[in-house]
Amino acid sequence: MSHPSDAAIVGGGVKKILTTLKTVRRMGIRTSARALNANNACKACGLGMGGQRGGMTNELGEFPSVCNKSVQAQSSDNRPAIPEAIFDHPIDEFKKLSGWEMESLGRLNTPLIKRAGAQHYTPTSWAEALRFAGDALLATQPQRSFFYASGRSSNEAGFVLQLMARLFGTNNVNNCSYYCHQATAEGLANSIGSGTATVELADLSGCDFIFVIGANPASNHPRFIHQLQACRQRGGQVIVINPVKEPGLVRFAVPKSVRSLIAGGSEIASDYLQPKIGTDLALFTALGKAVLELRGEDQAYIDAYTNHFVDYRSQCELSDWDDLCTICGVSKQAIFRVAKAYCKAKRAVFAWGMGITQHQNGVDNIEAIANLALMRGMVGNRYCGLLPLRGHSNVQGIGTIGVVPVLTEVVFDNLEKHLQVTLPSQPGLDTLACLEAASRGEMDSAVLMGGNLYEASPDSRWAQTALNTIGFKCFLTTTLNRGHVHGVEDGDVVILPVTARDEEWHATTQESMFNFVRLSDGGIERFDNVRPETEILCDLANRCIEYSAIDFHQFKSHSNVRKAIAATVPGMELLADIDIARQEFHVKNRLLHKPKFHTANKRARFTRHCWDPALLNNEQFPFRLMSVRSEGQFNSIIYEQCDTYRGADKRWLVMLNPKDMANADLAAGDFVHLHSPYGTMRDVEIQPFDLPCGNVMAYYPEANVLVGRERDPRSQTPAFKSVAVAIEVALRHSEA
Repeated sequence: MSHPSDAAIVGGGVKKILTTLKTVRRMGIRTSARALNANNACKACGLGMGGQRGGMTNELGEFPSVCNKSVQAQSSDNRPAIPEAIFDHPIDEFKKLSGWEMESLGRLNTPLIKRAGAQHYTPTSWAEALRFAGDALLATQPQRSFFYASGRSSNEAGFVLQLMARLFGTNNVNNCSYYCHQATAEGLANSIGSGTATVELADLSGCDFIFVIGANPASNHPRFIHQLQACRQRGGQVIVINPVKEPGLVRFAVPKSVRSLIAGGSEIASDYLQPKIGTDLALFTALGKAVLELRGEDQAYIDAYTNHFVDYRSQCELSDWDDLCTICGVSKQAIFRVAKAYCKAKRAVFAWGMGITQHQNGVDNIEAIANLALMRGMVGNRYCGLLPLRGHSNVQGIGTIGVVPVLTEVVFDNLEKHLQVTLPSQPGLDTLACLEAASRGEMDSAVLMGGNLYEASPDSRWAQTALNTIGFKCFLTTTLNRGHVHGVEDGDVVILPVTARDEEWHATTQESMFNFVRLSDGGIERFDNVRPETEILCDLANRCIEYSAIDFHQFKSHSNVRKAIAATVPGMELLADIDIARQEFHVKNRLLHKPKFHTANKRARFTRHCWDPALLNNEQFPFRLMSVRSEGQFNSIIYEQCDTYRGADKRWLVMLNPKDMANADLAAGDFVHLHSPYGTMRDVEIQPFDLPCGNVMAYYPEANVLVGRERDPRSQTPAFKSVAVAIEVALRHSEA
């Protein structure tokens, strides 16, 4: 297979419109229209749309704010129920199914039980499933349990989950952000005193410069591409920093823009830097050094609103140009070209994704981005600031309302006072630490609300073994995934079918990556045997918490949950009557339109970094791999097998620089084995792609078998984006 040139592939466009329409027709026009137009927040990415302005409208009132990801998610919710006869098959047969095939089975519409030693899931009643789960939790020592939530769940369900866990007796409460953007939260908290975006969606309409760093919004946040296109149309610049030359970030035919479609696509990147994988800190230091040499810093802002700039300046000045450029693989000329453009910008937004956070120095990377923004006064004013591109639609909200192993002191105190309870004070374990405890035989039960912890975790073989050592697991889910059949071999398991967001019995709320809280009405009926997560959690809590001061039945009313959140979580006060006022809102004290920071001294902080690039050198495993998502994928959910933007028709692929292929006498369509210290991907087909020499790319979660448990020491985020691998030739077509 030869890889098409950048000019041959354009993101979006008529082809994507036709694909979306095909999905809509599969659902049925009436069904899809009802789902997409209902007043419910989109369940896909954290960019956010829907809510009280209408299902295809964002907080600015823009219509239609919809993308293929939105339609794919709705299509999944509208699949028919899985026939119960399917569960006559043993679990080992389900293991043979791919992620796409598991997703295609349909919606779960009955509780399932698998008793220890059994080889089948057995459909059962709600009464039996809840009794079984409650008894299993009662038999567990609380500190030998953990509670996990994905970003799909509502604020209300997340609050009930974390409260249930703490009153059960453990702070082992965590969420999927510890595998993705926890480095963002840590880095921003250190730099500006707050761990979320400083901008709102409206700020993107007035900026003249956007950095897109370590992210591929063409695939993962398609509606963000519209904002990038609009910036270019008004004369602004978009600088992409990514080891991979993603065609959809070079040119994208924006479906909602007739002009863009007629033109065959709009230019997205005005400049594109491709650093070697894992060398972002060297590149950011080089950009800072260039800005200083160009005298582009805003010294008045620095003096008035920041600390420790002298240390940062010293780091930049003492760094050698040749060293920096050699490490990151970007020329001094290209770095100065971007730095000069940045120095001319009046209102710049820095946006980034997991290509920045999922490294052993992920927090350093975030602080380095903040340094670049602060040195030109680009934080604390309208139309400029910092924007982490969140994945799940409510992953930020789940963290806001307390699904974390260590609550802030104010939330901890507020919960105890408002609810008149005593909470455990021992710090809880993060997501990876919970699995490591399980691998040591220190976890007896787990409640997993949404997501796919097995396929989200690094070191797949280890993760399966760790999960399997947990004697009891309770899953709350809308569909089956590979995490329900891997790591469940020996213990007791209960799987409970839950309502999708637009099927909730009571209204729910979600928080976008712009700190905007939406109200979703729910109310659509598709299945007769699914229940809301809060309903299930309240029943479980009343069964397994023997001496609770709280009657959890009150929290089956989401209005009561929201009042409790509003009374205990600072910034969420308007949640108390959102179901009456129907007024959606930004979380208080998050947006920074004035340079008033939330640090102890109210000043932002520059950070100096020491980094050893030798960590990237490994003679035994000389290539550096990053795992990526495809265009037809959302997190670990596979909606489509092909990746149209990268010209790939399968997922068992590795993408290499053509020079590396030539040096190894390899051609497109040949097969190799990929080895790491943790595992092997065998017989993987090669595809050439535009990325630096020595760097390779493979799909997540398939490549997780290669990913180790090395992590950022401050955020505990695993290094999915920087994995040392070796390549062994398996089969050359010319020799077949």
